[in-house]
Amino acid sequence: MEQTNPKRKIMRTVETIFDLLYLSTVFIAAMLLYMTAEVGSLRWQYALMAFILGIGDASHLIPRIYAMVDKNDHNHTALLGIGKFIASITMTLFYIFLWEIGKVYYTFNANRLLSIIIYGSALLRIFLCVLPQNRWLDETPPLIWGIIRNVPFFILGMTVMLFYMIAAFKYGGSLSLLWLAILISFVCYLPVVLFSKTNPKVGMLMLPKSCAYAAIVLMGVSLT
Repeated sequence: MEQTNPKRKIMRTVETIFDLLYLSTVFIAAMLLYMTAEVGSLRWQYALMAFILGIGDASHLIPRIYAMVDKNDHNHTALLGIGKFIASITMTLFYIFLWEIGKVYYTFNANRLLSIIIYGSALLRIFLCVLPQNRWLDETPPLIWGIIRNVPFFILGMTVMLFYMIAAFKYGGSLSLLWLAILISFVCYLPVVLFSKTNPKVGMLMLPKSCAYAAIVLMGVSLT
């Protein structure tokens, strides 16, 4: 049985420790940013962004940790589904914050079309996430809706990534590697969306994805 498989237990222990370290890193960095920032400053905005990331990830990682350590074999499907739904919304807000922070940091005046792409894809992503067809509370939600709701998210993330990449090569600065972290996160995330149901081992890509997001948060510590 899965519960008595030593290899499975080790993997669960490693994942639990990793998740707790990741959440601790994000929240500690967010607190440091917040405590050393003036209200409305770039550091303050970065702190809010980090808190949003941490809250969203905690909403699905903590139930996942609980499910892994629960010896009574309760059904955690609904709790995990709610957590994933919350994380889907907060991750969208996370990229909106990244976009707005980047505009201030690089003193960039976005044209109307670019703003429409950013905010349009974000609103579409949120709209798709709240539709009942996602069946967040089901044990096996439809894969097609996982793909559909991630199309605008991919457009949002790649647009923000390209902005930071171009700005980094042109201006450099403390956030010059932020584009790479975004790229890594999506390279790890997309296979999970597409293949984790048929090959659960693909889910391990969420670990480097989390490292990429932790790196994004830590980059903000050097902001003034």
